[in-house]
Amino acid sequence: MRNRSLALSFATMLATAALTGCAVTSHGVQPSALGKARPSSELLPMLTQPGPVELETVVSCDWAVERGGLINLDHPTAKRAGLEDGDEPVQVFFHALRHPEKGLFIVDTGVETALRDAPEKAAMRGLVASAMNMEKMTVHAPLGEWLAKQQQPLAGVFLTHLHLDHITGMADVPAGTPVYTGPGEASDRAFVNLVVQGNSDRALAGKPPLSEWTYAREDAGLFDGAVDIFGDGSVWALWLPGHTPGTTAYLVRSTKGPVLLAGDVSHTRWGWEHDVEPGSFNNDADRATVSFKKLRAFAQAHPEVEVRMGHQH
Repeated sequence: MRNRSLALSFATMLATAALTGCAVTSHGVQPSALGKARPSSELLPMLTQPGPVELETVVSCDWAVERGGLINLDHPTAKRAGLEDGDEPVQVFFHALRHPEKGLFIVDTGVETALRDAPEKAAMRGLVASAMNMEKMTVHAPLGEWLAKQQQPLAGVFLTHLHLDHITGMADVPAGTPVYTGPGEASDRAFVNLVVQGNSDRALAGKPPLSEWTYAREDAGLFDGAVDIFGDGSVWALWLPGHTPGTTAYLVRSTKGPVLLAGDVSHTRWGWEHDVEPGSFNNDADRATVSFKKLRAFAQAHPEVEVRMGHQH
């Protein structure tokens, strides 16, 4: 009787998981102690002021994914241009931020060294690696290899979101390094996460609980929320939900001028330049389009800001 009861309980758990999905990771979560929520309008006067942060964007690998996921092919502009589904050449980046007082941080993680040298030992493997078409990746600069050449230790990782192609290098991040992400990223439930979660957990193994940016929601703001990360206006986290619940772009006041790291609010250069939002790779398509429009309006109003897309220069 006890075995039968256990079997029924297990079957119920499986059925519930199949219906509701599960979280992208079982890794712990905590509110971020870093950064302070401020009205997004407060970043505007700083855009014309020289920034203190040295910014480097590294192409970790070349890749190709379905164009229909990256660009809304049903958009009239895309139809007029004759865009069709097929492989779209993209890159996987990480961005290095060197703050003169706070140290070295990265935005997103590129790919891990094992993905090139020992793929059977990489965090992303099995069904997930097959589904991500990792055989189409040409690795140039694995994160671990790049970190080994740096003069200073990595102080933290700022994630645009928790999709696998943005945490593919996380296994190369030293254990104990703080990792920051937008609210609701880790807890968002989806059926596909039944397969994804194990890969995410391997990538995040050894890291502290994910620190979620503590945005103050702005219903009529430039963005849904903004956090002044270091308290000096040099790096801002900008909440732009839709692609995922916590999708975050980063505005960096670099030594060469302001740079917007858009993440997957817009994957491609073509989509950005032609005002066509991303396609099927969105958690909430309507909300993602609103966030895309907000970010694009901000960039158009401030042409001094250089924009770097999620997957294309």
